[in-house]
Amino acid sequence: MAEHLGAFEQAVLLSLVRLGDEAYGRAIMQEVQSRLEREVAAGAVHATLERLQRKGLVTSRIGPGTPVRAGRPRRYYRPRPAGIRALNEARAAVDNLWHGIRWPLGAAKGRI
Repeated sequence: MAEHLGAFEQAVLLSLVRLGDEAYGRAIMQEVQSRLEREVAAGAVHATLERLQRKGLVTSRIGPGTPVRAGRPRRYYRPRPAGIRALNEARAAVDNLWHGIRWPLGAAKGRI
């Protein structure tokens, strides 16, 4: 069984999958904000990335400096195979929870 993922960890990992090789801090934050439709603190994203690295679910590399960042390098992130497995297991668990539930909720009279 893969590492348990919280909802925000899933959002960050899925953002890495969507962004591919261009997954760096600010881009990840913007992707998460866009998908969750709410503001997300940069510190929350970075803390989550560090935690995912400690869990062995994400790897990172330092890229070249860019003029936009005054020559400072960016750190790029990508999911490891264990991270992809954890996402697949998280999705399967949620799908299993929803199995047999009519959507939208409350659609069946007398229920909920």
